[in-house]
Amino acid sequence: MDRTDPIDNGHVSERETGLAASDRPSTKSFIKQSIILIVISLVIAKLISAFVLQTIWIPSGSMVPTIMPGDRVLVAKFYYRIFEPKAGDVILFHPPVGTGDGGIDLIKRVIAVENSKVVEEKGKMFIDDNEIDEPYIREDNSNASYGPLVVPGGELFVMGDNRANSKDSRFIGTIKEEEVIGKALFTYWPINRAGILR
Repeated sequence: MDRTDPIDNGHVSERETGLAASDRPSTKSFIKQSIILIVISLVIAKLISAFVLQTIWIPSGSMVPTIMPGDRVLVAKFYYRIFEPKAGDVILFHPPVGTGDGGIDLIKRVIAVENSKVVEEKGKMFIDDNEIDEPYIREDNSNASYGPLVVPGGELFVMGDNRANSKDSRFIGTIKEEEVIGKALFTYWPINRAGILR
C-alpha cells in the first residue's frame, strides 16, 4: 500500500530544517553580536587613524591655491616609514615647541631637505644656488628675501604656497623629520576640488 505525501501547505517543519526553536539566534544574542562588531569596527578605525591614514580639515589659506580653506585632505601617516621626505612633498607636521601655534598641526610644502642651502631673493627660491621652478605658488607671491640658511641634518625647510600669508620655516625655523606626521596625498572634499596634491 502506497504512502501518501503530507499536504504541502507552504510551511516547513522544524524537523525538516534541522533547527529547533532553541537553536535559533535570540534577540539578546543578536544585540550582543552587533555590539561586538561595532566595537571591533571602532577599534580598527582608531588604529587606521593612528598609524595609517588621517583626514584633516584645512582652516587657513597658507597653502592657497593648492589647498583652499575648508578643504578636507587625506594624509598617509605610514608614508615616511617607507620613504624619505623630499622637496615638493606636502606634509603634515607638529610645529616646533614655543612657536605660538598652540600645538595645532600644520600643513606645508617641503622646499629643502637636510644639508641644502636655502635662499629667498625677492620671492624667488634658490636651493644650493639654483633657482627652483614653483608652479604651485600663488601668483601674487611675496617679494620677501631670506637666508642664506643651511638646513641642519635630520630637518626640513618648509613653506606655504601662499608665501605672503604663511607662517613657515622663515618664521618658525626648520622642522625635525621626527615631527612629520605624514604626507598629504589628496583633497577629497569638496568634490569639485578633489584631486592628487602635487
